This record gives sequence, C-alpha cells and structure tokens, in this order.
Amino acid sequence: MAIIKTEIKQKTIREKISLTGVGLHTGKDVVITFCPAPANNGFSFKRIDLEGSPVIEADANYVTNTQRGTCLEKNGVTIQTSEHVLAALVGLDVDNAIIELNASEPPIMDGSSKFFVEAIEKAGIVEQDDFREEYVVNDVVSYSDEESGSEIIIMPSKEYQVTTMVDFGTKVLGTQNATLNHICDFKEDISDSRTFSFLHELETLLEHGLIKGGDLNNAIVYVDKELSAQTMEKLKVAFNKDSIAIKPNGILDNLTLHHPNEAARHKLLDVIGDLALVGTRIRGKVIANKPGHFINTQFAKKLSKIIKNERRNNVPQIDLNQEPLMDIIQIMEMLPHRQPFLLLDKVFELSDSHVIGMKNVTMNEEFFKGHFPGAPVMPGVLIVEAMAQTGGILVLSTVPDPENYLTFFMKIDKVKFKKKVVPGDTLIFKCDLITPIRRGICHMQGYAYANGHLCAEAELMAQISKVK
Repeated sequence: MAIIKTEIKQKTIREKISLTGVGLHTGKDVVITFCPAPANNGFSFKRIDLEGSPVIEADANYVTNTQRGTCLEKNGVTIQTSEHVLAALVGLDVDNAIIELNASEPPIMDGSSKFFVEAIEKAGIVEQDDFREEYVVNDVVSYSDEESGSEIIIMPSKEYQVTTMVDFGTKVLGTQNATLNHICDFKEDISDSRTFSFLHELETLLEHGLIKGGDLNNAIVYVDKELSAQTMEKLKVAFNKDSIAIKPNGILDNLTLHHPNEAARHKLLDVIGDLALVGTRIRGKVIANKPGHFINTQFAKKLSKIIKNERRNNVPQIDLNQEPLMDIIQIMEMLPHRQPFLLLDKVFELSDSHVIGMKNVTMNEEFFKGHFPGAPVMPGVLIVEAMAQTGGILVLSTVPDPENYLTFFMKIDKVKFKKKVVPGDTLIFKCDLITPIRRGICHMQGYAYANGHLCAEAELMAQISKVK
C-alpha cells in the first residue's frame, strides 16, 4: 500500500448552492447547501441550526448507526443518511466541500444522488492549488460479516472501480450485479438509482413511525409478501394516495425503474458514499458482495486505519545531499530561536499545507550532558519542540515579516514516542495542516522520523503573535 501525491489538482465547488426537500426518516423540511471548502478540507457537514454551527467531518470513525442509512455523530451532534450526498461529491470528482444543513438529515429528494449531482454541476467545480493524494492499493484487503454473508474486498487497479453483487434471497428482486469502471460515468450510470425497500421492512418502519418523509417517488418498494387489504389502506394513508397497486414486475406503482438492475446500482451508489468516509482518494477495485451500510462503514474504518498507519510510516523521501530550500542562516532569519534551543538545521519542502525539515543529532548537543550520562538519549519533549519549530516555518511563511513574530504553543495532543533518538541520528520532520491557518492559528499533524522509522508523532496547535 502507498499514499502518493498525484499530479491532479484538488477540486471544490465554485459557489454556494442550496436545495430544499424532506428528510426521509424525520419528515422535516430541510435545506442543504453545498459550499466551497479550502484545499485538504475533505468533506464536512455543518449543522447551522445548532448553536455554534458545529462541524462533523465525513470520517468513518464517527459512524454510530447504520440501521437506516449511515449516521455520523461527533460530540453529541448527528448527521443521518450521509451516503447519497457524499456519493454525489465523489462521483463528480470533488475533493473538498462543506455541506450545511438546518436539520440532522439531508433531504431524501427522489432517493438517489441525481438532484445533488445536478446542483453541484450548476454551482460549478473549480481546481485548487494543492495536489490530490491517493491511496494506491497494492495488496488485497478484505472484510467479511459471517452473520449476513456480506464481504467487501479491494484489489489493485489503475483507477477507482466498484462492483456490487446483490442477492436478498427473494424471487421478486433476484440476483443483480452492477459495475462502475470509471468514476466519470457515475452521473450517467449510477446517480439516478433510487433507494429501495421490501414491503415487510416498510410495514415495520411505518408501524414504528420511522419513515415520515417518504412517498412512492423516492423509494422503490419490492412486494415480497402478499399485500393484504389492511396493509393497502395503511400505505394509502402513509403515501397520501387514493389507490395503490402492484405492477407486473413486483413493485408498487407510480414508479418506473430507471435500470433493470437499479437495486444493485443503488447499492453501488451507497458503497461509494460510505467509502468516502475513508477520507482519502482510493486507487483500487472494490468488489462488494451483499453490501450494506454496516459492512461498508466497517470496511471504511479498516481502510482508514491502514491508511493512518501507512501515513505514519510514510517516510519522506528526501535527498539529504541536495541543496535545501532553507539552510540554517535562512531558518534563523525566520525563527527567533537560537543555540542551544534552535533544533532545526534545514528545510527541504514548504507549501501552503506542509513542511519538511531536518536535524542532525550530534553528541555536542547541550542536553546530552545530563540526559543521560553514559546513555545519551534525546528528550522526547525536545523532539516535539523540533517538530513544532518545523511547523513554525510553515505558519510564519504566511506573513510578510516573520522576523517580527513569535510562535507560541496553544495545545499538544495525541503525542506518541515510538523509537529513541541517539547521537548520530538524522531526524526528518514532516508537518501537515489539519485545518487551514486562520488568524495566525496553525493546527497541524507532526511526524518525526529517525533512520527510516517513525520515532514520534503529535497534533500541534500554535499561534503567531506580533512583537514589534
């Protein structure tokens, strides 16, 4: 497995655009607004109906419920049925977007991603300055659920591809397959595939008041049991229809299938939406047998963990003999630190979102006198400090007169030390922005590598303050 920087620029939405509809499970009127987002933001939901407009990132680790769609929760704030919205963004090759909602659930629209796709296209899509990262699959990864018989695997491929195989053991639906070989075909081949339900599931949901915004135009209902007169009357009331009948193909009327295998295509749509929660573009072929939101999101969590570990061990490939972007003299022109507390020797890469620096650790360091006599080890706090100084280059590069600023720690979180650092080691530091720099506040993920191995990591938050 590998995480690579591609030569493809990231993309976001050109301008805000809103849609209004009804939440399937809540029955409430909802306004959803797609908004542009900065590079490396990814997808995030914003609850503008709540105090402080809390944000929930589209992250598999926030999945709490998958019974009737994929539900995300962070700090007590929830987003329901996120998958159709996320599928539309991925299907249109968008990398970054903020999705504003005035309720917990996006509108169901017609039960597909079609209307979201149309809105995003109307708003326009623009390239951004930063390049896209991709998770390149080199080995087969799988996840299976013995209880349901569901299984998902991903294997190497030249591009992102998805195949779904659906079998619910019912004659009315039968066995269906669907494949998307090119993500650019999502709009035409997949986006209009609507959600579906079996009659026995629908009866249960109606009985418990769990489906309040549905009608026969946003869900295909497969009749897998005899439709009694009593059930017929309940459906008339629920869907506000004078009459309801079963079509020859075994679905309730008022709907014509867009595709003979629309159920399998919708499951493919769900897989794309749920795997968007991985948070990184994927280059590989996904094969999902009997997919559902539970196994989709469990697989997304597994991939997310693999990618996180890969990122930790993804040692920057730096030629230490090349001329650096910044040498020690240039570093001192930007950073206020001086010997013995200047812990950065060179900077090799610097962009709007990341920085890579280096320090040669020698026996002449002052701290080795007492840490420890006879067994010199670089203190962990100084590794973190060196990491922070590297990040300081990133944040100070955003102001025209960095010599007039000082950088102060605000928070250090999730610090882990993996390997000791001793005299003779060469430390490579890499810091990536977690969120865009705002008001001089920098929130970043830092890694320190020694001799090709991760030795420390931490989330760092700092703020620059003008002193002259």
